[in-house]
Amino acid sequence: MPNIRSAKKRVKVSATKTAANKARKSNLKTMIKKADAACAANAADKETAVRVAIKRVDQACAKGLMHKNAAARKKSQLAKKLNAAK
Repeated sequence: MPNIRSAKKRVKVSATKTAANKARKSNLKTMIKKADAACAANAADKETAVRVAIKRVDQACAKGLMHKNAAARKKSQLAKKLNAAK
């Protein structure tokens, strides 16, 4: 544990941000999995699931959780799976 007051604050802030980033990343992975499953099962709500997943990818990219090229690649993969399922 740090002794300096500013270092103690950084530990607390870092823990808070880590928890928020972990929650966002977990939600992102869940939405991508749901979209993949909907496309694979040819579900009726597959377009909605893909749209939500793409939105989450964009949000993760904006928050710095994902590199912009990784986000573009993931969106492209989702769109490709959606088009193949149609």
